Amino acid sequence: MREIVETTGISKEHVGYILHEELDMKKLCTGWVLRLLTADQKCTRMTISEQCLEHFNKNTTDFVCRFITMDETWIHHYTPESKQQSKQWTEAGCSATKKRSVPSVGKVMASVFWDAEGILFIDYLEKGKTITGEYYSNLLTRLDKTIREKRPVCKRKKIIFHQDSAPAHKSVLAMGKLRDLQYELLNIHPIPQIWLPLTSISSQNSNSSSLVSVFL
Repeated sequence: MREIVETTGISKEHVGYILHEELDMKKLCTGWVLRLLTADQKCTRMTISEQCLEHFNKNTTDFVCRFITMDETWIHHYTPESKQQSKQWTEAGCSATKKRSVPSVGKVMASVFWDAEGILFIDYLEKGKTITGEYYSNLLTRLDKTIREKRPVCKRKKIIFHQDSAPAHKSVLAMGKLRDLQYELLNIHPIPQIWLPLTSISSQNSNSSSLVSVFL
């Protein structure tokens, strides 16, 4: 819109009126959306929620103190496109096309462990390695040591541990380590994410040019 205003000399308010009211156009942006849960996933989530609620109602302070969770995420070596930057003007009724991903210089897998007080520790996977049952088992050993150092009040308490059902997390070595540590495990089915398509009539540059020509 800024480009159209600068090129035509028309006020921003009038440009907006023409785009929305006369051309019937709108601006869409990309975003992460969750897939629909299956019946089994819904049941699993409900069961885990009931377990957590039961613990919470018995002793709120104790539950918050003992509950620890973890997750893994990719950290990319570039600044991803923001929601505002991903916006494009589109015509009403256009078919959806998938937005091309931004090329990544590189990425690293981070395993994050945290509780109600904050992050306990973050592990960054070395390039070329994968998270196996043995690797994850060693992370659990490191977690237990960190808990004793940073959360001394939890030394004599049984940890309530939450993780997803990634293969490494369910491996024989990892499950054996959790039993050795005497952690109470709350398991949950993973929820996959998909990229919401961005509807567009052309590339961003040509889109802007075609819009400018309308006003000229």
